[in-house]
Amino acid sequence: MTATLGRQLHARALQSRADARHSEYLADLSALVAIDSGSYSPDGVNRVAAWFDARLQRIGFTTERTEVPRHRGRSLGDVLVARKQGSLSASADGRRILLAGHMDTVFDDGTAAARPFILAGSLAHGPGVSDDKGGLLAGLTALEILQEAGFHQYAELVFLATPDEEIGSPGSSEVTRQTARDMHYALALECARENGDIVIARKGVADFLITVTGRAAHAGIEPERGAHAALAAAHLTLGLQALNGQWDDATVNVGIVRAGTRANIVPSQAELHVEVRGATAATLQRIRSSIHELASRTEVSGTTAHVQQLDLCPPMEDTPASHRMFELARAEGRKLGLEFGAAATGGVGDANTIAGTGVPVLDGLGPVGGADHTPEEWLDTDSIAPRIALLASLIVVLADNRNDRNPVPTSQP
Repeated sequence: MTATLGRQLHARALQSRADARHSEYLADLSALVAIDSGSYSPDGVNRVAAWFDARLQRIGFTTERTEVPRHRGRSLGDVLVARKQGSLSASADGRRILLAGHMDTVFDDGTAAARPFILAGSLAHGPGVSDDKGGLLAGLTALEILQEAGFHQYAELVFLATPDEEIGSPGSSEVTRQTARDMHYALALECARENGDIVIARKGVADFLITVTGRAAHAGIEPERGAHAALAAAHLTLGLQALNGQWDDATVNVGIVRAGTRANIVPSQAELHVEVRGATAATLQRIRSSIHELASRTEVSGTTAHVQQLDLCPPMEDTPASHRMFELARAEGRKLGLEFGAAATGGVGDANTIAGTGVPVLDGLGPVGGADHTPEEWLDTDSIAPRIALLASLIVVLADNRNDRNPVPTSQP
């Protein structure tokens, strides 16, 4: 296939191929939803991994499954990375493109049998039908129709399926970072928003533990000899919650407060567990500084507070590069009769980890779905073929390195 032919591979032609696979997609989705694959169900997750592994090998991908570290003493499933070399050189004009989604769900074992895959009109229901088995399958199907069309004008296509996204990707995040670092672009396969929008930004999350230390004393006989750690923690909670509203793109939440051992003892220690979400790395840094400043001056004499950052998930920021990707996606969507906007969300996912490596990324490129994490979870089956065609067409466009330099039509308000 020539480069010119690759550039002429039109979105409508790709949708025709996606339309032809509609029934197969639904049968595959039913089979995947029938597998219990909660984050702490490694056997189920690995069944999903094996299913995708076999399908990817059939279209020429080299696959590797890696066992990830245990989390809180519990086993997790494997992370799957599949690679396929194209006909172009990355050192010259080729582009490396990453597709990423997750295999785990939030549901316990037995849910698949209790709530099996069903079709109700144009909606499909079942555990994980939208989050993220529908999106992960859309990514695979897009790769299959590109293979069928003879498209190889890229340096490398990489398919990443993680086993633990629903619990923050504690085991797979390092593999995700290593895989993303060499990519030119990343396309994340969470399903599109309910109104059809794709996701251009996700807030980052930082978790903090604040330990307040005071001095114990008998509460009935000599309370004045104590330094009340719980009271200091209460003042600190008020100060932390007051940070909300200081930045439009951020939230601060004191989610857990613990103090004391007995009602007749002035508590000598207290703990605050704090979650911070922010749209930019700069905002997270400003809030981090504010937390340390508040903790440096406790309101109760004789008490001190120590701040420890437990975790950080970087934000997926709306950058010029990702906005350019969005404009390309919107242009391809219009060829398919799709109109959608760019959504920003407070939820986090593997796209955050990818964005943290500096790779431009779009998310929400699966079919339209909603009610994630609930028994009402749904997927709009009418959106399947158009969204697969959009994803495949976007891969073709991004693989053409001329789009790194040429102007993109700007969307009208």
